[in-house]
Amino acid sequence: MIILISCGSNSGNKKNDFSIITNSEKGNIGVDETLKLSIENKKNHPIDSVLYTLNGQKISNNYSLINSKLGKQTIEAIVYFNNEKQIVTTNITILNNEIPKVYTYNIINEYPHDITSYTQGIEFLNDTLYESTGQYNESKLRKVNYKTGEVIKNIDLANEYFGEGLTILNNKVYQLTWKEGTGFVYDVNTFEKLNSFKYGNSKEGWGLCNNDHTIYKSDGTEKIWLLNPETLVEEDFIQVYTNKGKIVGINEMEWIDGNIYANRYQKDGVAIINPKNGAVIGVIDFSPLKKRVTQHEGLDVLNGIAFNPTTKSIFVTGKRWDKLFEVEIVEK
Repeated sequence: MIILISCGSNSGNKKNDFSIITNSEKGNIGVDETLKLSIENKKNHPIDSVLYTLNGQKISNNYSLINSKLGKQTIEAIVYFNNEKQIVTTNITILNNEIPKVYTYNIINEYPHDITSYTQGIEFLNDTLYESTGQYNESKLRKVNYKTGEVIKNIDLANEYFGEGLTILNNKVYQLTWKEGTGFVYDVNTFEKLNSFKYGNSKEGWGLCNNDHTIYKSDGTEKIWLLNPETLVEEDFIQVYTNKGKIVGINEMEWIDGNIYANRYQKDGVAIINPKNGAVIGVIDFSPLKKRVTQHEGLDVLNGIAFNPTTKSIFVTGKRWDKLFEVEIVEK
C-alpha cells in the first residue's frame, strides 16, 4: 500500500510544495523490504531532479533496507526545480523481519552472592568477578572471588553518586552513574581512579559492555550508544526493536559470541540483540530464578549478566540476591 506521508520544508517561505510518498504501512516497514520513494508535487512544479538520503546516506528511490539499522529513521529529499530547491523530510520506523527465538536455561552451579549488593553490572576478567552496585550512599566497585563470595577489593563511590553498569577493556574498568551524567575510569588492578567522563546525548547511565573495539552504553530507553574507547565520545547508536516495535528499559549488558545480551529492567529476562542493527533475535526468561534465592523485603529484580571465558559459561544474579547462578542457554 502506498501511503502519503506529509512533511514540512525548510526552504523559507515556500513550504509544503512537495512531500515524500513511501510504501511504509502507517510509517512502519520491514528490514527485509525495499523502500520505495516518490514525490507528491502539490503545485505541479517542473522537477529537475530529486536527491534522497536515509539518515544522511544517499539512497535511490528503490532502496533495499536489508543492511539498515532498525528503529525511527529520517528520510530527506532535496527537490531541485526552477533553479530552486526545497528540502522535505519524513520519518519511517524500520522493524525486524523475524520473531525473536525463545530460550530457557539449565543451572550448572550456584554460588554465594552478597545479599546487600544492589547489583548493577558484573563482568569477568581472569576468572575473577568485577561488580558495580547502586543506590545512593551505598554504591561500590568490587573485585570478588565468585566461588566463595569473598570480596577481594572494594571502593565506595561518593554518596552523591548512584552506581550503574561497568565493563573492562585494556586493563581499565569503566563504571557509569545513573543520573549524574558522569562515568569513571579505574585501573583494573589497583582501582585507582584514572579519570572521569561526561555523557553526550544519552541522559542517563544504565549498562555497559564492549567487543574489544567499541564500548556499548544503555540509557534505559531503546537506544544503545557506541562509545569510542579512547575519547568515550558517543559516536553512534542503535535502537532495539523486534518485528512489532521498540524494546525499552535496556539495562545491564554483556557481549557474548558477537551479540549483546541485555537485562530488561523489571522484566527478569534477557534480550539477545544484534549489535549491527538493533534487532532482538532472542529472549531468555530467567524469572524462575528469583524464587531460588532468599526471599526478603529488599529483594529486587534480576540484574547482572556476565560471560566467563575461563568456564565458557554465563553467570546471572539480581539486586540483593544471595546467589550467583552459572547457567547454560538452551533453545525452547
